Amino acid sequence: MKVKILTIFPELFPGFLGTSLTGKALDDGKWSFEAINIRDYAFDKHGSVDDTPSGGGAGMIMRADVLGAALQANYHTGRLINMSPRGTPLTQAKVHELAKEEELTIICSRFEGIDERVLETYGAEDISIGDYILTGGEQAAMIMLDAIIRLLPGVLGNEESSSEESFEDGLLEYPQYTRPTEWQGHPIPDILLSGHHQKIAAWRHLQSEEVTKQRRPDLWKKYLASKNN
Repeated sequence: MKVKILTIFPELFPGFLGTSLTGKALDDGKWSFEAINIRDYAFDKHGSVDDTPSGGGAGMIMRADVLGAALQANYHTGRLINMSPRGTPLTQAKVHELAKEEELTIICSRFEGIDERVLETYGAEDISIGDYILTGGEQAAMIMLDAIIRLLPGVLGNEESSSEESFEDGLLEYPQYTRPTEWQGHPIPDILLSGHHQKIAAWRHLQSEEVTKQRRPDLWKKYLASKNN
């Protein structure tokens, strides 16, 4: 997968994506990135990329002509994504969808937002990682990319791992245990030491249902609806 990142802080990348599994995948060529400095496409010697909002209001807006020039020079194929709190929520289903793309171009929003005209002209897709505000889209882009990269072929050592994680079947993941078999008076549940794989699978599924019901009523409601369809 080829990733292009449009940002005013290219030095932030790859950040934590250069470590652990995503870093190894980068070194192995399973994905690559290019951090493009939007300021390189500014029209003045100061590298200005923003201006005051039309109609008044607080903050600054990223200019359509500057960002548009950066997109014209660098965006040619693949999916164009703008990291924005007003976007559609990033879900595991969306991550799977994006992991199938050969090329992603990501705009890292800053200030109070981006001139709507450039987003409409280039057909950018707004994606949000949650209902909260960050100082910029760079952090959000890294989180989204981390979720995507780990699903690329050959990145996870055990491909079965991703299929048993939270959200993969609409439920949160079941509780996990490992040695020692007893810790501070708390033993590992006997069923997990039984060696009976069918009973273990059934127990884990029930645990997933219970955890989801207690912690994420919204997911539990969706799960029940999907079971009834």
